[in-house]
Amino acid sequence: MKVDGGIPLDLHRAGTGAAELEAAGYSGAWTAETNHDPFLPCVLAAEHTSTLEIGTSIAVAFARNPMTLANVGWDLQAYSGGRFVLGLGSQIRPHITKRFSMPWSHPAARMRELILAIRAIWHTWRTGEPLRFRGEFYSHTLMTPFFTPAAADLDGVADAKIFLAGVGERMTEVAGEVADGFICHGFTTERYLREVTLPTLARGRAAAGRTMDGFEIVGPSFVVTGNDDTERRAAAEGTRQQIAFYGSTPAYRPVLERHGWGALSDELNRLSKQGRWQEMGTLIDDEVLHAFAVVGEPEQIAGQLAERYGDVIQRITLYAPYRADPDRWRPIISAIQAG
Repeated sequence: MKVDGGIPLDLHRAGTGAAELEAAGYSGAWTAETNHDPFLPCVLAAEHTSTLEIGTSIAVAFARNPMTLANVGWDLQAYSGGRFVLGLGSQIRPHITKRFSMPWSHPAARMRELILAIRAIWHTWRTGEPLRFRGEFYSHTLMTPFFTPAAADLDGVADAKIFLAGVGERMTEVAGEVADGFICHGFTTERYLREVTLPTLARGRAAAGRTMDGFEIVGPSFVVTGNDDTERRAAAEGTRQQIAFYGSTPAYRPVLERHGWGALSDELNRLSKQGRWQEMGTLIDDEVLHAFAVVGEPEQIAGQLAERYGDVIQRITLYAPYRADPDRWRPIISAIQAG
């Protein structure tokens, strides 16, 4: 199992941060689209590393269009020497319409078409064949030499892999059909992964005439650990707060419902609308915490992750929403990769 870390979004630290991850033994590293652009740090990460896989987890697809995503994916794949993964996600409607002022409709169908359009654009750039992509949401039919990157940019290098993030079944099935990998949301339990996500991905693969062979699943997992009881209590508190934040989002309700916790979803949503964020964390009891997180001393973490996910995911991102000692993760990473 590969272990991935996070690239700092601060451009002053992105390059050195990525180099530190590579030196620490991480297989890959991701950026996120939160308060900074997700692509610029990837340039610096590629410049300061030689083997580290680099990707976005995630870039907001619907804040852009297939042509802009094709451009940045092409350039980062060329600059990194084939180490880039274009990780995309839909975000939720209010952010797309109110924050980005972009259109929203039929997100799963739109995402499927967007990914197919990106691949069509890359095909044109590689082969010189006319660009003739016409869909319900996107149409790309003009590509002149002045705007076409040189095919030699990617001599000997495959197109960037496209990974798709999702929670709901429709988006997950699209990932199986048209993407190269799936990024599980941090708000995922082992039960939801096995009972909902995996069968849905398999349906998507089957629709495309493919098996799960070669398809990568990235499994973010909350980790609650520390060198003593005080540190572990602080880690648990920070993780409870993050679980509560995600649990307040109606789009993620199916995960809680799978465990019979629909009422918890309603209460978290109610409190979030009142801005009672700290109180929300107190509703995440030990049963809920242990469903979403592996909890234990540092030497126990690798074994717990392998037991939960070792047979179903290919990559893991350790999700620790609290201040942690970086040196603590080195033996954990080594144990996971060795297992």
